[in-house]
Amino acid sequence: MTFKVWSILLLSSYLSACNAPGSEHYQTRIDPVTAEKVKRIIRSDVIPYKGESHGKIIKRVSTSFLGTPYQENTLIGGIGTPEILVANFNGVDCFTLIDYIEAITHSHDQKSFLRNLARTRYTAGKVDYLSRRHFFSDWFATSPRNARDITPDISPEYAIADKQLNRKPEGGEYIPGLGIHPRKINYIPGKAINQQVLNRLNDGDYVGVYSPVEGLDVSHVGIVVRHDGQVWFRNASSLAANKKVVDSPFMEYMQSKPGIVVLRAE
Repeated sequence: MTFKVWSILLLSSYLSACNAPGSEHYQTRIDPVTAEKVKRIIRSDVIPYKGESHGKIIKRVSTSFLGTPYQENTLIGGIGTPEILVANFNGVDCFTLIDYIEAITHSHDQKSFLRNLARTRYTAGKVDYLSRRHFFSDWFATSPRNARDITPDISPEYAIADKQLNRKPEGGEYIPGLGIHPRKINYIPGKAINQQVLNRLNDGDYVGVYSPVEGLDVSHVGIVVRHDGQVWFRNASSLAANKKVVDSPFMEYMQSKPGIVVLRAE
């Protein structure tokens, strides 16, 4: 295939209009570097391992993102701005990282990846700013469900917080127009994170750092991975010392935090 033809195909993918049955009309944006990475990851880390547990595939796919620069605000859309389905592996934040990983683990080519990304990132797969899963708990509380909340199964010392998600402490909404969403959030307090908790975590579990702020459920998210005899928290770190996707020692990282919320995709 000539470079010119390849560029035309990529441009078509970069600004394509999707009209899947039952979905809204929306645009998709994927750059050439990301398109190539999607192809490579699916070919090397997904298709050959279909017989493995989903958690193991998540771990394998997420390894490909280690070292990816931390970057905020890569998504396009907002109040009064049309939402675009963005796939950008050149820079990720903690939420876009897990979106990409979960979507690609279910995919067999670029087209299916983009379809799965819409289902992962948006409630009912509707590509719209107010349909984004803005909260980690949206992954289990809205349909189609990305994962289930296994926090109570991980520790008998879990606590329950009654939240008013999206409500600012001083009044108003974090995301105007989204409304206030009452939700019970299960979390394991930081002081209760011990070896028994670590023993119950599986490769590929998604973990959120619990936020005590009323209108939020978590402040950060990442993935459980096991290697070198330890449990690690794989995350897109905004810390000045990192600014990239890294593995942090799980126990060391979490014991100073308010708590954790644990989800498992299957």
